[in-house]
Amino acid sequence: MSGSDSRRFICALFVFLCFASAAAQQQKYTPPALSDAASWSVILLPDPQTYQRYERNQPLFELMTAWISENIDPLNIKLVICTGDLVQHNEMINPDGINANQPSKQQWAAIAHAFNRLDSKVPYVLAAGNHDYGYDNISVRRSNYNTYFPVDKNLKTQEILREVTLNAEGIPTMENAAFELVSPQGRKFLLFNLEFAPRDTVIAWAKNIAARDQYKNHTGIVLTHSYLNAKGQQIEKENYPVSDGNYGAAIWQKLVRPSSNIQLVFSGHIGSPDNAKEHVGFRTDKNAAGKKVNQMVFNAQAMGGGWSGNGGDGWLRILEFLPDGRTVKVKTFSPFFAISPTTQQFAWRTAPYDQFEFQMDE
Repeated sequence: MSGSDSRRFICALFVFLCFASAAAQQQKYTPPALSDAASWSVILLPDPQTYQRYERNQPLFELMTAWISENIDPLNIKLVICTGDLVQHNEMINPDGINANQPSKQQWAAIAHAFNRLDSKVPYVLAAGNHDYGYDNISVRRSNYNTYFPVDKNLKTQEILREVTLNAEGIPTMENAAFELVSPQGRKFLLFNLEFAPRDTVIAWAKNIAARDQYKNHTGIVLTHSYLNAKGQQIEKENYPVSDGNYGAAIWQKLVRPSSNIQLVFSGHIGSPDNAKEHVGFRTDKNAAGKKVNQMVFNAQAMGGGWSGNGGDGWLRILEFLPDGRTVKVKTFSPFFAISPTTQQFAWRTAPYDQFEFQMDE
């Protein structure tokens, strides 16, 4: 073989290997599916704030809720929860074009429109984060949450609403509310949605509800914005200018640990630019009744280009509840990457902190 023939052969082989590698990567992609046909699932959405503050990012979050809508039946989705910071700015009227190019009214309208896709299809419960209060960040406990997510926005959410208490402005809203969900196997869940750094009165309200006879056999869930850090530690203190606020450690001591039926806690809030591991955390402790409490933090807002990037590369979590009534499989998936064969090989994150399972007590 001559030198030129050899070079052509090597080039041809290189091209073939590249195509073969790309084809192999694409063949590895499998769309989300339940591991057991009798399972059901909950979709966990991380902080959406950066999707909303830039007009160019808003369609990415629309894609995520559209994907959920299309998969309600295939994944037997019974509930969607979101960790809060629905918007970047609660009350900004003049964005600088750098930190945001959408005023707050457009940010709130965009997030509400994205969830419109799920209205009357599946219940969703959305935590209120620190950016959902005040002006740029929480300075006072005043929010536009109830304007854009009133109790009657989604009939499916209203159907599972059981209890509600007052926000800091003295108004009953879903910022602090309790919801009842019954699994296909009959296990009853009581989900508490608690405001950012919930006040003592809110903690006392939730503790009282959890202790009622009618809920004593329910599996309690707490959804709140700030609870765990990336080391799996309960957050003790944050430097926000609000008084009478409780973060992770205090929520654990005052509400979760003393309540015999609370077994799950979900939160968001944390992150580091383009570092998946710094957006997540997990721990298990036992409550006062000796039952396991699985506590998970999941966020993605600084993935996809940092704090001012694309909002989080479309990452969400699929929590598959198996029919044994105890096992929960956690998978981390991006509809954004999955939508195209060119990027489907990036649609799953499979590191041990992103794909795992845990057990609930009966």
